[in-house]
Amino acid sequence: MRLAKPKPRLRLITFGLTFVVLVFTARLLQVQAVDASAFAEKAAVNRYITVPQVAERGTIAARDGSALATTVDAYDITADPYLFTRKQTGVADAPERAAAQLAPVLGEDEQELAAKLSRKKTRYVLLARQQSPQVWQKIKKLKADLAEDVPAGKGSVLAGIYREEHAKRVYPNEKLASSVLGFVNAEGKGGAGLEAQMNKQLAGRDGKITYAQSGGRQVPTAGVRERPPRPGADVDLTLDRDIQWAAQKAIVEQVEESQADRGYVIVQDTRTGELLAMANAPDFDPGDITRADPDALGNAAVQDAYEPGSTAKLMSMAAVLEEGKATPATEVTVPNRLKRADRSFADDVDHETWHLTLNGVLAKSSNIGTILATEQLGKTQKQANQVLHRYLRDFGIGRETGLGMPGATSGILPKPEDWSASQQYTIPFGQGFSLNAVQAASIYSTIANGGVRTEPSLLRGTTGPDGRYRKAPEPEKNRVVSEKTAKTLAKMLESVVDDMEGTGTTAKIPGYRVAGKTGTANRVDPQTGRYKGYTASFAGFAPADKPRITVYCAVQNPKKGSYFGSSVCGPVYKQVMKFALKSLQIPPTGEGPARLPVLARSGD
Repeated sequence: MRLAKPKPRLRLITFGLTFVVLVFTARLLQVQAVDASAFAEKAAVNRYITVPQVAERGTIAARDGSALATTVDAYDITADPYLFTRKQTGVADAPERAAAQLAPVLGEDEQELAAKLSRKKTRYVLLARQQSPQVWQKIKKLKADLAEDVPAGKGSVLAGIYREEHAKRVYPNEKLASSVLGFVNAEGKGGAGLEAQMNKQLAGRDGKITYAQSGGRQVPTAGVRERPPRPGADVDLTLDRDIQWAAQKAIVEQVEESQADRGYVIVQDTRTGELLAMANAPDFDPGDITRADPDALGNAAVQDAYEPGSTAKLMSMAAVLEEGKATPATEVTVPNRLKRADRSFADDVDHETWHLTLNGVLAKSSNIGTILATEQLGKTQKQANQVLHRYLRDFGIGRETGLGMPGATSGILPKPEDWSASQQYTIPFGQGFSLNAVQAASIYSTIANGGVRTEPSLLRGTTGPDGRYRKAPEPEKNRVVSEKTAKTLAKMLESVVDDMEGTGTTAKIPGYRVAGKTGTANRVDPQTGRYKGYTASFAGFAPADKPRITVYCAVQNPKKGSYFGSSVCGPVYKQVMKFALKSLQIPPTGEGPARLPVLARSGD
């Protein structure tokens, strides 16, 4: 038997292999050169995309742990414009069709949605922010219904619609403490108040995820690169939710009744300096700032600088007593007019010559009597000015409050050498310098705390994403007057409320000893820079002989009814103080009022 010749067989095999190589080469040339753009477009459908992951914003809570600002599940609705092209959907007007379906669900303009879905050179557009889970469920149903009618190999006009988890900021108590909390803007950043002040801590750190997608769906086998978001810190405040509610209700009602420009109420723990309430009127709903008055979006209680009026007389009396220049029983003869510098000073009412004690000067809120008393602080008026200025600074006037809130003012307190001829006589009774409401409350808390000023505080602590609680730094303290002087001043303030000669009888609270002071100041119009209208105020603490709570109220430019502090703010003080004492279960001390003399014996 003869074997077949091997050469023909080898030639056949070689020819076959060569043909196969030529086919592959031709195909490779076609893919890489001839049809490269077409295949690139097809590959683009499966391209990796990177999607941001927004960190969950921290909660802001009241002192009892109840949430004042928190987050709920929500989604940003996004899209991939490439998946709305004619090649991917088989129709020329896919963006317009999709926009018509989405507009009523998202509450967005149809033309704007169509324009976003038609964008070139991008694989990501944001259609609507922070939509509820219910909205996403509606979109899912629309996508499912449309997908049933799509020809094989094509995507529906909603195939390129996605969701991204993006928790929504909500305020469970609506307007409560809105001026303190502020709000979060459309970009998810704090726009005012604590939301802005502590935005970095509250916001945490965003993450991102990169994955392959095909036809609008993630490819599970293609791998994922992810940097997880880090949640923001939770913030605990000193605010008492119930007292904040009472304060806010009272000041809103009074501002409306008085047809005033605005008003504020501060409630402070006299022992710790913690702010239990910081209420402003008008207020707003931080969850829907589109309906808010732009002038109400700040925190006027720390941003407004105004002249305090007679509530500032407490500091003048503190200086006089602490320097040993008088006692509560020192007699002061108060004429109807007092000529000083280039002016003739008067009290709020015309009167015959009053024969008062120093206590009576405070009780009847005499401007003239206060000038006469503070003149004793130095051998010359220049020296007296320097002494009074030092006490005002120690009480916190012209200094930062320590709260660090956006837009907060330190007030204006000129140096004593810069006091004008009239200022050196008006400053003792509260005109010629300015402060904010928190500073005004702190003056009375200083006296209530035995003469030691404790810096006001609003933050109790934070809980980080690691679960660790970090207590806020201890507030600074400084002694302003002695404990003896503070107790004496507390008794003098009782005369303002308890004595029939006093100006603050509207603030009496049955069963409690109440220390308080009225204030009615000429108001500088912020628009013109001239005096126009009045600032009505009332400040005080209770129980007077064992202080626990300070309440301060101020109303700017009341236009209806009385403009005196006793009539406008006295009732607000009483309403808020009664609520706070009851809420904190602070009992009366059981002791009777001090009843220091108001009228001098020589004038009896």
